[in-house]
Amino acid sequence: MNLPNPAIVSQDAARPLPRWALLLLCLAYVASGFIGRSPWKSVDVMSLGYMLELARGHTNWFAPQMLGLPAAASDGLLPYWLGAWAIRAATPWLDAAVAARLPFMALLSLTLLASWWGVYYLARRPQAQPVAFAFGGEAKPSDYARAIADGALLALLACLGLAQLAHEASSYLVQLTCTALVFCGAAALPYHRRLALGSFTAGLCGLSLSGAPSISALLGLGSLALLWQTPDHAAQQAAAAPRRRTSLLMLGSTAFAAALAAALGLWRWNMGDSWLSWQDWRNLLRLLLWFGWPAWPLALWTLWRWRQQLLHPPGTQHLLLPLWFVLVALASTFTTSPADRSLLLGLPAMAALAAFALPTLKRAMAALIDWFTLLFFTALALALWVVWVAMQTGIPAKPAANVARLVPGFAPELSWPPLLLALAASFCWCALVWWRAARHRAPIWKTLVLPAGGTTLCWLLLTTVWLPALDYARSYAPQMQRLVHALGAAPGCVQVGGVGRPQAAALLYHTRLHLETARPSSVCRWLVVDADHWPAHVPGAVPREWQLAARIVRPTDKDDALLLLRRASDTAADAP
Repeated sequence: MNLPNPAIVSQDAARPLPRWALLLLCLAYVASGFIGRSPWKSVDVMSLGYMLELARGHTNWFAPQMLGLPAAASDGLLPYWLGAWAIRAATPWLDAAVAARLPFMALLSLTLLASWWGVYYLARRPQAQPVAFAFGGEAKPSDYARAIADGALLALLACLGLAQLAHEASSYLVQLTCTALVFCGAAALPYHRRLALGSFTAGLCGLSLSGAPSISALLGLGSLALLWQTPDHAAQQAAAAPRRRTSLLMLGSTAFAAALAAALGLWRWNMGDSWLSWQDWRNLLRLLLWFGWPAWPLALWTLWRWRQQLLHPPGTQHLLLPLWFVLVALASTFTTSPADRSLLLGLPAMAALAAFALPTLKRAMAALIDWFTLLFFTALALALWVVWVAMQTGIPAKPAANVARLVPGFAPELSWPPLLLALAASFCWCALVWWRAARHRAPIWKTLVLPAGGTTLCWLLLTTVWLPALDYARSYAPQMQRLVHALGAAPGCVQVGGVGRPQAAALLYHTRLHLETARPSSVCRWLVVDADHWPAHVPGAVPREWQLAARIVRPTDKDDALLLLRRASDTAADAP
């Protein structure tokens, strides 16, 4: 059936993005969020705590615990294993937090790579190719596919919700990477069957081992159903293997991933109640608006412009496959908590849909996107620089006062390497704006250059010149330093009870104390508890046996407080 094709692309418009520029952009994006910072509250530091306990041999690899607190089944096991193996391999050359992030840096890089290749193979499909010109000059299939894949990668980097969550050493990044692997494998099946099935199987198993077995099953079964939508002649044109054998292998991979999760006890129903109240719906809608920006408006435009193909689904996997991945992520967002972590898994597929909007954009719409992006990110970068100058010099006075109020006790220091990196990133942004505004550019990916560059610029500024203030505000380091100071020299063993997982992980990483789980038979004379959980959440605790020695709060959150208690008998013995 001949359907109207909205993609009209010349060979000149299908020029790929220079590889050096794309690699440099990805390197800046990946490295800037992992290097040089402390573990942040709360998922980041909590994951590090379980990794430390595994690496030190203090807990079971199949049932991790940290100071008596078991790991949540929704976190899976694979993220903790990766971090623990890296800590063991890098000790004593690297700090534990730095070592634990190394495999996650590789995972984020793999996410970007798998997303690019997945979109490339989707764009190679005959139904995704642009209209052939009467006298030639249309884009060649491989060049067109590269240009679309470049646009998809730029759209993914531009998504505002990707920045923080993709730079945490947690199960959510593992799930994101595995989702991208499943997406890439399903897209590449007609072209490289063995590699595609390997990527598909690895992604499904990784999802099951990282706490998302239900999403693994849905993505696997959905991809299998879409495979049977491919007409025989299209499969022959793509040199695909027989569909029956491929379907059996895909079904086997899906079943194996589900059985693996069940065998390890990772299959849990994590249904939430995020749809029950209007406030929850409003928060979810706000999240949807900013989290996937600017990919989601372009994805909606793709669905509109390619609607004729969607109404006749056979052979339109370049639209149906990413659409299925986005729908699974949206369903998970509305039914599980936290919602942003679930929505994260749909970003690669959403970026893929956004890329297929690029050949259909009118010049006026592309100009609107460029101008909005230019004004937004330039204003945001200028604001970051102005506030940073105010932190360093006290001028302007109002921003300096606001910073002092938000991060009380923070003493800014000037460090030249981060400053030079931030200045270099700002210079590159100016050069990129000049390149884009100098004259009309032909490549179809040009519309997403400024969004991706602006997002990377602001993320670089936050993780270079702003990093000390962010570390002070978002890490437990200042609170733990105060705790160690209050304990004094040679405190001996310290009991820990009634604290949350992030606090327990911070105690393990920042204090280097001899910590024990609180129990009535312990002989430790010190006890650390959460201020809100004393004494109800400390088993066997007798309040009269303990005396308050100090109340330790986080500087930026007075409600997040720890109580340092000392045995009353020891206090009386030390009294003159």
